[in-house]
Amino acid sequence: MPEIASSTVAEIIILARELPRAENEFDSFIESLNESEQSALVAMMWIGRGAFEPEDWDEAVRTAGEERHTPTASYLKGSPHLADHLESGLEALGISARDEEDQLYRWGET
Repeated sequence: MPEIASSTVAEIIILARELPRAENEFDSFIESLNESEQSALVAMMWIGRGAFEPEDWDEAVRTAGEERHTPTASYLKGSPHLADHLESGLEALGISARDEEDQLYRWGET
């Protein structure tokens, strides 16, 4: 998963769970990502919901970039179960979503 850090995805998962209370923060965070990161995030969500397989990562990222017609934050917020799909996408790519989220929570405690 070269285009986006797993810790970034974990932070987005946490924000997605808090929508709509954290909507402004979610929007700002997504908008701060570059286009490659935003495409990777959409691809990860697609993999998590089963639209692509993990081995199709490059194709999913390319498709996300080519089909980008709506602001990424708006598109993602329109996806029911966004946090679950992102978690599933991380897991499908061999990354423990729970470990990434736990690490973020530990950072917040220090």
